[in-house]
Amino acid sequence: MIKENDIIETLEELEAFLLLVENGGLGLTNVEGIALATNNSNGRPFVAVLDDKHQLLLGRWVSQDVYENGKDMVRYGVKKRH
Repeated sequence: MIKENDIIETLEELEAFLLLVENGGLGLTNVEGIALATNNSNGRPFVAVLDDKHQLLLGRWVSQDVYENGKDMVRYGVKKRH
């Protein structure tokens, strides 16, 4: 499920979203991974929260800038701040 009006516009928003998922703040169960992807029909980028069968649990649209510059954050996780 991707909410049409919920767009992540900045890397800070992406970081907050990743931490929320990681800390269980969205109430999702069986979360196994997070990925950046593009919609097959229109190429629009989004961040996907996936279960153990690689099925989409939750998605949020992201800006092109976040898609291009947030890959390492998604791939390696958010670094904890001291």
